[in-house]
Formats: sequence, C-alpha cells, structure tokens
Amino acid sequence: MTDSKYFTTTKKGEIFELKAELNSDKKEKKKEAVKKVIASMTVGKDVSALFPDVVNCMQTDNLELKKLVYLYLMNYAKSQPDMAIMAVNTFVKDCEDPNPLIRALAVRTMGCIRVDKITEYLCEPLRKCLKDEDPYVRKTAAVCVAKLHDINAQLVEDQGFLDTLKDLISDSNPMVVANAVAALSEIAESHPSSNLLDLNPQSINKLLTALNECTEWGQIFILDCLANYMPKDDREAQSICERVTPRLSHANSAVVLSAVKVLMKFMEMLSKDLDYYGTLLKKLAPPLVTLLSAEPELQYVALRNINLIVQKRPEILKHEMKVFFVKYNDPIYVKLEKLDIMIRLASQANIAQVLAELKEYATEVDVDFVRKAVRAIGRCAIKVEQSAERCVSTLLDLIQTKVNYVVQEAIVVIKDIFRKYPNKYESVIATLCENLDSLDEPEARAAMIWIVGEYAERIDNADELLESFLEGFHDESTQVQLQLLTAIVKLFLKKPTETQELVQQVLSLATQDSDNPDLRDRGYIYWRLLSTDPVAAKEVVLAEKPLISEETDLIEPTLLDELICYIGTLASVYHKPPSAFVEGGRGVVHKSLPPRTASSESTESPETAPAGAPSGDQPDVIPAQGDLLGDLLNLDLGPPVSGPPLAASSVQMGAVDLLGGGLDSLMGDEPEGIGDTNFGAPPAPVTTATAAPTRLGAPISSGLSDLFDLTSGVGTLSGSYVAPKAVWLPAMKAKGLEISGTFTRQVGSISMDLQLTNKALQVMTDFAIQFNRNSFGLAPAAPLQVHAPLSPNQTVEISLPLNTVGSVMKMEPLNNLQVAVKNNIDVFYFSTLYPLHVLFVEDGKMDRQMFLATWKDIPNENEAQFQIRDCPLNTEAASNKLQSSNIFTVAKRNVEGQDMLYQSLKLTNGIWVLAELRIQPGNPSFTLSLKCRAPEVSQHVYQAYETILKN
Repeated sequence: MTDSKYFTTTKKGEIFELKAELNSDKKEKKKEAVKKVIASMTVGKDVSALFPDVVNCMQTDNLELKKLVYLYLMNYAKSQPDMAIMAVNTFVKDCEDPNPLIRALAVRTMGCIRVDKITEYLCEPLRKCLKDEDPYVRKTAAVCVAKLHDINAQLVEDQGFLDTLKDLISDSNPMVVANAVAALSEIAESHPSSNLLDLNPQSINKLLTALNECTEWGQIFILDCLANYMPKDDREAQSICERVTPRLSHANSAVVLSAVKVLMKFMEMLSKDLDYYGTLLKKLAPPLVTLLSAEPELQYVALRNINLIVQKRPEILKHEMKVFFVKYNDPIYVKLEKLDIMIRLASQANIAQVLAELKEYATEVDVDFVRKAVRAIGRCAIKVEQSAERCVSTLLDLIQTKVNYVVQEAIVVIKDIFRKYPNKYESVIATLCENLDSLDEPEARAAMIWIVGEYAERIDNADELLESFLEGFHDESTQVQLQLLTAIVKLFLKKPTETQELVQQVLSLATQDSDNPDLRDRGYIYWRLLSTDPVAAKEVVLAEKPLISEETDLIEPTLLDELICYIGTLASVYHKPPSAFVEGGRGVVHKSLPPRTASSESTESPETAPAGAPSGDQPDVIPAQGDLLGDLLNLDLGPPVSGPPLAASSVQMGAVDLLGGGLDSLMGDEPEGIGDTNFGAPPAPVTTATAAPTRLGAPISSGLSDLFDLTSGVGTLSGSYVAPKAVWLPAMKAKGLEISGTFTRQVGSISMDLQLTNKALQVMTDFAIQFNRNSFGLAPAAPLQVHAPLSPNQTVEISLPLNTVGSVMKMEPLNNLQVAVKNNIDVFYFSTLYPLHVLFVEDGKMDRQMFLATWKDIPNENEAQFQIRDCPLNTEAASNKLQSSNIFTVAKRNVEGQDMLYQSLKLTNGIWVLAELRIQPGNPSFTLSLKCRAPEVSQHVYQAYETILKN
C-alpha cells in the first residue's frame, strides 16, 4: 500500500497516541509512527511537541527511519535549539558509521540545521567527512561547508575548511571537484572581496579534466567557474575554448548555454584573423539552432540568450535566418522574441525573405503579434536603406486593408521612416491623412499630429486637421497634448497669418486650463519664445532634426558585455544585471568581458570630459599626490588654484531666467499681442467681444502669478536657501565615483547633502570622509553612513551632519573646504566652496541700541559697499527672504522715498556683521553697506545676500 494513507487521518488527540507509538518497542510500529509525524508536519500541523520522542528514534540501523528522523530534525531544530543539542552525539556517531550513505546523510543534515549553538559541535565530524575515503561523502561534505559558511562565516574560516575545500579541487573524483567548485563559487559570491577561487593554469587544467566525467550539473558548476577565469594570453584562451567546445553537443540545454558563455567570453581575446576564430563561429551556430527545437519555455530562454549573442556577434547566426521564422503553433511570447531576432539579423542579403515573411505575419489573427510585425517592417526600412522603398509600399498596402490596429501601427512606424529619410517619401502623406478619423490610440494620434506639424507647409488644410484634434484637447492623453502643442506652434511659425487664433487657443488650453506640469511648462516656454523673440523661436522649434539611428533598442554596450557574462542565468532572460533584481545583503559581483587583444579601437582619453558635464563650473579637484596623501588623518593640503563662488557654479542661469523677469512685459497692463511680434504679419483685428482671448498677455498674469510668485516675493520660505547640487568630484577623476552635493542649514544644524553615484563596474564599500582644517572649523559631526554596498549605476543620497568645532586655519578663499573621501578602491580629494549663509546663526538679531552703538564703534575703513542688481523684490519680500536665512531686520525707515533696512547677522564663530540695505521702489538695483570687525568676511556676506535675494 502507498504512503498516501498517512495524509488522510484527521483524528483528535493524535499527538498523545503518536507519542506512545514512537516509544514502542516494535521497530515497525516506530517507523509507522514517524511516517505519521512527517505526514502531519508536511500538511502544516505543529508536531514540535514530539521532538524528544522522535530524536530517540535516531538510534537505529534502518536507513529509511534515519532519513525520516533527520527530515523532522531539519524542520524543527530552529524552534527547539536546546532539544536539538540532544541529537549532536548521534551525528558524531553517524559520521563514523561504516555505511557511506549514513555518513553522507549525517553530514548533509548537519548542514541543514541552522542553529548557532550546534554548529561548533559539528566541526569535527565535518572535518573527518571532508577527508573521507568515499567520494560520495566528500562531495556531500563540500556542499556542507558552503551551508555552514552561510550560518557562521568566521567559524568556517577559523577551522580552515576553506583551505580543505580548495584542496578538493584537485580531488581524483570529478563529482567531488564539481561540488568543491560549486561551494567555493557560492561562498565567493557572498564575499566578493575574498579571492577564494584563486584560479591558475594548473587548477584550470584539473577542472577541464574533471569536466568530461562529471554529471551535467557538475559540468555547469565547472563551466561557470571557468567563465570567471581570465586567461593570461590568447593561446591559453584558445586552448580552453578547444577543450570546452565538445560540451556544445550536450543534451542538457543548461550545459550548452554555459559552454556558449565561456566561448563568447574567451573569443574576446582571440584575434579575428585566426583560422580558429572562424571555426569557432561556425561551431557556435548549430547548438543554438538545436535549442530552438525544444519545448516552448526552453525556446524562450534560448531566444532571450540568442538575442544577446546576436547583438554582440551577429556573424554567428547570419546564415540561420530561417530558423527564426515563426511557426503557426508557437506561443505568442516565442513569436515576439523570434521577430526581434529576425530584425537584428536583417541585412541586404536576406531582406526580401524577411519582408515577405513579415507581410504574411501582418495578416495573422493575434493582435499583439500583428502590431509587432508591422513595427518590424518599419524597423527593417530604417535598418536596410535599400529596402526602404519596398517597406513603405508594403506599409501602404497594409494601410489599405483598413484594419484599425494595423493602420495605427503603420502610421507610428512611417513617422520614424520620415525621420530617417527626410524629403523622400512625403508623397504618402495624403494617404495617411485619409485615415485620420480612425485613429484612437495615443501613440498613433501623436505620430499623425507630428507628421502634420512637421510637413504643415505641404498640407493645404493642416490648420483644419489640427483644429479637429483641438476640440477634445482635455480628453487627450498627455503624449497627444504635448505633440499637438508643438505641432500648432510649428504650423504658426510656418503660416503666421492664418493660424494666429489657433496658436492662442492652444497656448491658453495648455497653460491656464491644464494641471499637467510638463504641458504647462512647455506652453509657457513657447508663449514666452513667441512673445519675446520670434526669430529665436523659429530657430528652436524648426531646427533641423538629427536622423534617428538604425537600432534604437540595442542594449548599451557595457551592459551587453556584462549580460554576456551571465548567459544561461536569469539575468540573460530579464536582460538586466543581477544587481537590478537580486535583493538582500549579498554583494553582487559585476562581471565584464576580457579586453580585446590587438584592438585598434582607441580608448577615450582621460582628459576628455564626460558628455554633458559642464566644464566651466566644476570645482577644482586637488591632484592626487600618490601614497603621501593616502592617510586620511594627515590632511594638510594647499588651497585649490581657484574656485568659482558656489552660487554661480550651482545655479544654471538659463533655468532661473526661463520664466523670470522677462515675463513682466506679458504681465503688465499693456501686453503685446502675438500680432505685434515681428513676423511681418499684420496685427489681428480685435473686437470688443474677442479682446480677452486674442491678447496673449491678458490671461497670463492669473496663470503665472500662482505658478511663479514673481510679484509678492517668497514670504513663506522655511529654512535658509539651498543651492542645487553641483558635481564636486567627477567620476573620471575618482575611478568611477561621482560626488555631487550642496550645503543646507535647517533649525540650527548644518549639513552637507551628498549624492554618491557609482559609475564604475565594481561594487563600492567602506566609505569614510574627512575635512582639512578650514576658516570656520567645519567638520563632520558623524561618520559617513552608506548602509549598503554601492552597486554599479546605483546612486545614494546622504545627509552628513556638520559642526563647527574642528581645527581652524584661514583658507584662501575664505569659504574654501578641502575634502577627502575614502572607499574600498582608493582615497579621493576635492575642494568646494560653501555658501557663507549656512553659517548664519539663529540668534543673530541685535537690539536697536546695541546695533547703533556697534555701528559707531566699528571704524569707517571697515565699511564696504556693494550693488545688488536685477532684483525684482519689494522691501517686504526682501526682508522676509533674508530673515528665512537668518539675516534679521533690526529697524526700517523711509528717507526721501528710499526704504532703508538695518540688518544684523552673526556667524558661527561669533563674528557680527551689520548691514544697511537701501531699496528704491521700482528700481531693481539695491545698495548694500556692510560693517564688520573682520572686513575679509564682507565680500562673502555680499555674495550670500545676492544668492538669497536672487533665488
């Protein structure tokens, strides 16, 4: 009879009966009872109360009973650690049992009992089993070391088990070698910094010998280990490839993919001129093709891997296009993946075949597949220029079918074809316009609107077409609204006389009636451009567009290289590096392909700044001075050559002015209409009824004043002004670590807000920070806390609290701060300028009498005068804004129409600064007089005033 009977009982009072049976003298009854206990445990009943009774059954020669007891033990040892210690003696005894199966069973169970108290008792039995004469016991013990390391890494290292594991790599039995490799790889993965698998040509030779004789999973462990090895030259790489190639004909697809991974990696080191290189390419194709005859799930995994391989080396499969043609019974996920690879392999030689196939697919019944097929035809046109004409006529044939979703996809791809081949296929626009009414998907509507806006001068009724879209503007998706706004502005710039009302209507809809910030911002920018500088508007909006590239969905090269190293794993199916989806404290090792030999590609010179990095406003980086500066504690560096003031370097003026003062003309009482701009168009006739909507300026004040509070100033700021983060240490000067930051002061505490970005290919850990002595004694108030290792492409934001009790040394300039940051890679140095207003303390308000006495007391030669220009704030707003940054107004009076503010502030080191701020209503220039016993501070206080008032 089967064991299913044990799962059918639902008796009450069962535990008591089982207890009696477990203590029975009859062996058969005992075995039955243990089976019942395991059955109850399996269905989720709590049978932990029987722990001592089950453990008593361990003393038996019956292997089946022993296995059951061990199973129970693994499950409940964690909840009953004190009881589990009772079993230790039996383990020790079983590890010396004459039967190797029992020895292996004991050591396997020991590894699965995750109880700290017990682990130290298990070291001796494990040591014996690692040196056991039977290979079955040794291979089980090897895996047990990895499990034990997971529970208590220190213990494993202290007991010398890792060295024993390394010795097992030279074992005579291939399965022991495979398990030792698997265990070491597992341990190395959780400790990326430890160099456990110290592979050398001798050990590689042993692994390759074992490869031919071990089981399929053992082969995978060994191949994965080989993939992490870096051959010393191309000859060694070729020799390894030759010995791995036979694995390509293995029946297990995982072995095949692991072998492909090793070969793809080592091919990087082979010269393309070698005969062997060509042979290897030919050998790689058949196994990949064979994988496509497996069941659909395996096919999908194979296709995802092939997708990566084709991006890296398309020549491997360039003659195998036919195997990627879709079969009628393929599941949709396989069909879509095959389509993707077909396009990647499309070339002038096979394009006719591919197009005929794709046209066939476009008449299928599966909607998703048809869409992808139509899109693929467009991608072929972009990729193979000679086929563009055929592709466009194929797409037109498909549009004639009038099948709604086919038409929509065709329009989306034709837009891309226009971008790739401008002024070549515009004759088809008329056909597209006929299908305007049938478009209901946002992407297709947006594509059609783009085409109409881009070629407005060729379409007679472009304004009517766009106006038809405008009727339901608020019901459209954001994508369509943005496209419509741009298209109408383009149309207006091409035909200003006929479309004035249309452009005013869309600008009003986009700015005043919309809640979407993207749309509103774009609307305001266009409105602003058109009303201030129409010539600039034309240059910006109608600028020549760059051609789109052939393959827009290629994986970025460094990521592709990393994914090639993960062929045959989940990363290759997700097309994401493991760090993107593996959670937990384990450090994910970032892998990369070996450098190409004899490569003619010149590497980018380190002097060139990374694209998009502002060259002018990066703070100076102190040059690394070798090992002399290696010690963080001995930081006494000279000042930087020169450093821009922080305010200037951090605030991009374009961003500030974009919707700033220039809008005053729009907000005044006499705004200009668009008709007044110098397009050469006559002013629009304004009747009383339509005066409001046809004037550009009139409605904007209500929309803008609540968006950008330009008139009333900012009276409700909490905390002092914070400059945007600037890049302090570019990645190219710090081995891939990029540091951006700014300084803030909130409720009396200063902090340095840092953003650390890892642009290297390895994990960064062990961060520390130190400041050099500086003018105000700024120092970190706590260590730099980066809680988890910083993986590649990861960014972490940290707020580092600062105090002002550090060592003081006068710097040049006064607010210069020199910083050293250490991590596991190196120590990096940079300097930055902190804005002085973060040092203004909260109790900096003097009483009036004291202010008067101090002002008189400070000698006149200590007084400095400055002009603050282009400041649109009124007196009240200026006072409020300064107060939020701890510059306090002591008194205020009006002299001959001028407002005079008398202000005081106090620095963290106790220096008082007194100020007189003269504001003439209506004049954007303020006069600032500063008096201070330390006059060198005045220039920096003035910069603080300017920064606070203008931001």
